[in-house]
Amino acid sequence: MRKVELNGCVLILMLLGVVVFGKAEVYIVTIEGEPVISYKGGVNGFEATAVDSYSDEKIDVTSDLVTSYAGHLEKRHDMLLGLLFDEGTYKKLYSYRHLLNGFAVHTSPEQAEILRRAPGVKSVERDWKVRKLTTHTPQFLGLPTGVWPTGGGFDRAGEDIVIGFIDSGISPHHPSFATHKTDPYGPIPKYRGKCEVDPDTKKDFCNGKIVGAQHFAEAAKAAGAFNADVDFDSPLDGDGHGSHTASIAAGNNGIPVRLHGFEFGRASGMAPRARIAVYKALYRLFGGFVADVVAAIDQAVHDGVDILNLSVGPNSPPAATKTTYLNPFDATLLSAVKAGVFVVQAAGNGGPFPKTLLSYSPWIATVAAAVDDRRYKNHFTMGNGKILAGLGLSPATHANRTFTLVAANDVLLDSSVAKYNPADCQRPDVLNKNLVKGNILLCGYSFNFVLGTASIKKVSETAKSLGAVGFVLAVENASPGTKFDPVPVSIPGILITDVTKSADLIDYYNVSTSRDWTGRVKTFKAVGSIGDGLRPILHNSAPQVALFSARGPNIKDYSFQDADLLKPDILAPGSLIWAAWAQNGTDELNYLGEGFAMISGTSMAAPHIAGIAALLKQKYPHWSPAAIKSALMTTSTTLDRAERPLQAQQYSGSETLSLVPATPFDYGSGHVNPRAALDPGLIFHAGYEDYLGFMCTTPGIDAHEIMNYTHTPCNYTLGHPSNLNTPSIAISHLVGTQTVTRTVTNVAEQETYVISARMSPAVAIETSPPAMTLRTGASRKISITLSVRSVTGSYSFGQVLLKGSRGHKVRIPVVAMGYNR
Repeated sequence: MRKVELNGCVLILMLLGVVVFGKAEVYIVTIEGEPVISYKGGVNGFEATAVDSYSDEKIDVTSDLVTSYAGHLEKRHDMLLGLLFDEGTYKKLYSYRHLLNGFAVHTSPEQAEILRRAPGVKSVERDWKVRKLTTHTPQFLGLPTGVWPTGGGFDRAGEDIVIGFIDSGISPHHPSFATHKTDPYGPIPKYRGKCEVDPDTKKDFCNGKIVGAQHFAEAAKAAGAFNADVDFDSPLDGDGHGSHTASIAAGNNGIPVRLHGFEFGRASGMAPRARIAVYKALYRLFGGFVADVVAAIDQAVHDGVDILNLSVGPNSPPAATKTTYLNPFDATLLSAVKAGVFVVQAAGNGGPFPKTLLSYSPWIATVAAAVDDRRYKNHFTMGNGKILAGLGLSPATHANRTFTLVAANDVLLDSSVAKYNPADCQRPDVLNKNLVKGNILLCGYSFNFVLGTASIKKVSETAKSLGAVGFVLAVENASPGTKFDPVPVSIPGILITDVTKSADLIDYYNVSTSRDWTGRVKTFKAVGSIGDGLRPILHNSAPQVALFSARGPNIKDYSFQDADLLKPDILAPGSLIWAAWAQNGTDELNYLGEGFAMISGTSMAAPHIAGIAALLKQKYPHWSPAAIKSALMTTSTTLDRAERPLQAQQYSGSETLSLVPATPFDYGSGHVNPRAALDPGLIFHAGYEDYLGFMCTTPGIDAHEIMNYTHTPCNYTLGHPSNLNTPSIAISHLVGTQTVTRTVTNVAEQETYVISARMSPAVAIETSPPAMTLRTGASRKISITLSVRSVTGSYSFGQVLLKGSRGHKVRIPVVAMGYNR
């Protein structure tokens, strides 16, 4: 028996002989004691390190106070592990000191259970996986004419703002991040991150534009998921996703997007002059692990980033947590916001189905994805005159000419190659070049394209190598939810996505093709031509909510109970976004070896908001994360370019795409309007204590669980979670009449606001006062009363509008579900 003391706790360790251990796994452990961000003193020899969450002051992480207390926490972590376990039976991967007090450890389930029961240990959670939530948009958003000029032009937009990216790394030599054609970047003293050295070139990853580059893979390595040959044991992007998101937010302005000899415009980040800090924690084949992501977030906040972009979400709920807001991931982000960092997260790609969000917490800006006004379309004209619509970023076949169609299955070298699934045109060596040359190759869209083992790029390469003038790829069967994006190719090519149109094409081909009694083709007589798909078509019916974009209602727990908090928060472009790509990136087979890619996902929407937030942070350096989020939300729009209400892509009964009226569960407050966000008039303040009050007021959340993650008791509540001072209102269970309050603060000149509200008929809404005048910096509380008129079994939607005498309009979306009791 051994008796030891750890920070006042007595541990009695009994050595009971040999223990048989199960397979080791990674666990995230939190222990008693405040992290740096919230330590207010009390430990002998260590002064307080926390700052007031409402003040502009930031923690100086280089100070002796902080470094010594952080060192004290790490020693406690090491001591606890050393006292409980024999050396060699575990491996500590990270110490979390700044935002959480705890560590990640690779150990057996039996030792994890010992940790769970040890005094001073607050929680032990098995690590879980996360995944990626996988140009023209600056013009679409009005940045070049309406926003960048107010900050000194594109070459000053985002100056000295540091955006941190938790992603798959970066391609440091890409033109979107180059510095040889820009004004020199000066030092940025507030940022303290480091630059790792490339193990192959022995050069670091930074250049003034990129100011930090680190990677986090200890949990991935411990889990046996990491492969250094594919994943790169450095910040280098082996995927493409990280370079893409970084360039959307902060890539250089005016970079030509060239593929296959064609130029598809010029790319620019939202804040072209902002700095980039890379925290690689995502990898091509397996995504990432929360232990690595939490370490990356902790480091990014320690280093001094202003904004944190997370195009990442959990694969599944954490094993030990019931509440969506309480887990190591969201708790770390809460501490990041407390430190003054604006956090942006992709909403998820589970749409168009309800309750598919992967970003839940009020301290995070949750971003849904929109289709912007640029669409790429193409067409195939058959010899019988019928025109089939499709997708294909390709040149046309020769004008005023038709070419013979030859199906891949009819031009096999011999029957023995049928086992290679030749119809999907991935292997030129199984097809007869003499029969293909000079013709249009007809291929089938097999399930291999869905699995990612086949690509349109490879079809194009096959056709080109065989001397075809072009190719047609016909979709004969499509699973519900299959998403087809246009792909740039070097020769004429088209994807026919509509199953009925593909059937028309195949019927025409079969009728026109004569065969002998064995089925072998005697003569190919089907002909056709491919149109020009290189030029985009601009639509006024934009933006629209993208089909894949995750939808609300938000949930408060993993029993999928509705939350009294509206999510997503805001809508931004996320469909068919051109941006930088890593030439060794393998995430999209269609862009292997390319310098740019056009891909879709809420992963692409989130960095639009991160970059626009950088422009706000540049103009208002002392604004809190809540103020920036408020400005973005209250000035957003719910109308499209034609001044019609926003629509959302949805499935109709036959699984075909249709458009339906969009709701706040699709778009949150609306589509981002950067120009208006720079002058919001009023903002809604909320701080760390407000978020704690929100959680403490939410029914079903265990106060002890809140204490475990925040180190703060539930001394402050809001009366009802709907009273959290956010620029949206959600009441998931409205019985009778309920009044919620909001406090607005004037950040413009003195102005008088008239307040109005409207709601769908099942719920009545009233506001008080009807009008108010606010001086600069003044705050005022408003009350919003909602009453059930009829119980419909569905949500009612509405808004509160504050219309200012100087032209400001502040809009708050309202959602409520009425019940009898």
